Amino acid sequence: MNTIMRKSVLSVAGLAFAGGVFAGPIAAHANPVDAKPAAAAVQSAAPKPQGEQSHISLNDEQTANVKAIIAATKKAGLPERAAVISIATSLQESKLENLGHLGDMNDHDSLGLFQQRPSSGWGTPEQITDPAYSATAFLKGLKQVDGWQDMPLTDAAQTVQVSAYPDAYAQWEQQATDLVGQYWNS
Repeated sequence: MNTIMRKSVLSVAGLAFAGGVFAGPIAAHANPVDAKPAAAAVQSAAPKPQGEQSHISLNDEQTANVKAIIAATKKAGLPERAAVISIATSLQESKLENLGHLGDMNDHDSLGLFQQRPSSGWGTPEQITDPAYSATAFLKGLKQVDGWQDMPLTDAAQTVQVSAYPDAYAQWEQQATDLVGQYWNS
């Protein structure tokens, strides 16, 4: 994505937050009841994960962040696939840890679960380090990507994040799918 397009997307997302405007009505997840277990439903609706898959064990804070991302996804009225993309993105960006400023190890002014940057219009440092806010900001960016529902996960995540490592998100797809299957209905 070129710089002008990225800045436009980030500006729109920033303005939406600044004005307190949601892109659509907030609704509960309204899919009909499916007889399949949640994990099977998520996996059958999603494309097969690309490439080698990574996996980490999660502590209580990371699990709470997974639940915050899922709650933000439901609040935005988005399907489970949006939560899978969001969680995989956070796994790549921060290993689901709500990172503050890392000094010399910091990537510019990147913060939080998604390593969002205040200088790029994602919000204030306080907002970006709020898991619910940062997940909602990521989801707003995702909703602006035409066809994100049918894209490979890594392409959808990269379009929002504009990372120097665009293919890195793919390695977390299976774990993200499993986590959504485990926590979506809890």
